[in-house]
Order: sequence, then structure tokens, then C-alpha cells
Amino acid sequence: MKRGFKIVSKDQGLGLELPKRATKNAAGYDFASSVDMTLPSIWELGLLKALKVILMGKNLSETDAEMARKVLKPYLIPTGIKAYMQENEVLIIANRSSNPLKRGMIIPNGIGVIDADYYDNDNNEGEIFVQMMNFGITDRHIKKGERIGQGIFMPFLLADDDEGPKATRTGGFGSSGK
Repeated sequence: MKRGFKIVSKDQGLGLELPKRATKNAAGYDFASSVDMTLPSIWELGLLKALKVILMGKNLSETDAEMARKVLKPYLIPTGIKAYMQENEVLIIANRSSNPLKRGMIIPNGIGVIDADYYDNDNNEGEIFVQMMNFGITDRHIKKGERIGQGIFMPFLLADDDEGPKATRTGGFGSSGK
């Protein structure tokens, strides 16, 4: 087994499909949401109130700032999928080209990086989540099975003097920086 996808244990039997390429020359494997969910618009009242205060040249209260921060946070869309790959490979999660233009959905950090040692980690079995924000005017309702991103397997290179970290992954999403 060199690289591929599996459904995480908790989502077995839910009718999920493994990611696949849409066309013969496509580089990316389409990832879909494993649940029905709502991706709230960032243009919620808390953000608009904070912008109004800032535009008027006034100081933002901590309460108003916290409300705005809650609206501007990305949401994790579960896929129910995990990916296995070689040690010198990475799975890059990229946005679908139609998401920003047609749906107002973006990946706030540009891409997601799925390391080889994320697979079968103790916290979440390596389930891949796509981090998204909705810049559309209204909330975006995402249906189970709706394509939300694409994954591209890529090799990576190490620096000549790389000594390699000794640490092993101890957690799930966002845990390699601890």
C-alpha cells in the first residue's frame, strides 16, 4: 500500500464514498462533507457591529470584539476519510476552484497539510477535516456528500542538514506543532 484513502471506523456504514478524481487528467481527489451542516456567513451581526465601531474611530469593547472573533472563526467540515501515504509524501487539501466564486467558501489558511503520520492517530484515527469560512452574504447549507475540497498527494524534500525531529505525533488535528 503506497497511498490511498479509507473511511474512518466511526463512519463505516454511513454510505460515504472514497475521494476520487473527476476527470482523467485531474490532479485532485474530491473530498465531500460527511454530514449535513450549516457554514455561517461571516456577515453576522457581531462582525457588522464591530466594523461600525471601528469605522467610527471608537474603541471596540471586549464583548464586541469577542462576538466578532466568534463569527470570524473557521469551521471544520468532517469528511469521514483518512489518507495513508509514504513517509516522504504529504496530502495537500486545496479549495475547489468554484467554491469562492459560486459559494463564497474559502480555506482560510490557503491549504491544509496532511502529514503521513496523521493517519490512524490516537485522537481521531486520522479523519480529515476541511477548514472553511463562508464570505457569502447568507449562511451556506452543506449537504452530506457535497464536494468541499480536493486532495493532492505530493512528495516533499528535506534540507541537506535536516537532522529530523525525534518526536512522534501524539494527537489529531493541529497537533504536530505542540
